[in-house]
Amino acid sequence: MIIIGIDPGTSRTGFAIVKYTRGEAKIIDFGCWELSEFDGLTRLDKIFKNLNKLIKSHKPNLLGIEELFFFKNAKTVMKISEARGVVLLAAKKNKVKIIELTPLQVKQYMTGYGRAEKKQIQLLVKKYFNLDEIPKPDDAADALAICIASICHLEKKS
Repeated sequence: MIIIGIDPGTSRTGFAIVKYTRGEAKIIDFGCWELSEFDGLTRLDKIFKNLNKLIKSHKPNLLGIEELFFFKNAKTVMKISEARGVVLLAAKKNKVKIIELTPLQVKQYMTGYGRAEKKQIQLLVKKYFNLDEIPKPDDAADALAICIASICHLEKKS
């Protein structure tokens, strides 16, 4: 099974591609799409095109994405909602199954505790994939955590 994890953001969107076979997950690729130099609609277009390219190239079975959970800043939540919408549309158009997880659920799956610190999640991502260092930037590490949480969610359901 191929899983894409997406951490949508306003200036940067994290992505990860993981292959999961018989209880073992291996990273295929991860990184970020830097978007800060573009205006609103161009950012959304870049996310859509980049994700379509990943989907066509890797033919994932599943896309995991964080749900919006709580934001203090209405302007930020609107922009992230737009990015999420583009990601969901690209997955739907490409017939990729979607799993939406709250940040609390991702932390719960990763640590057993929904209020874990970001650094703790990053260290667990490093350990889970047997990496030499924590993936950078944070958005890429978050996308990898979403992949892990998506795997845990699937295993829990079966």
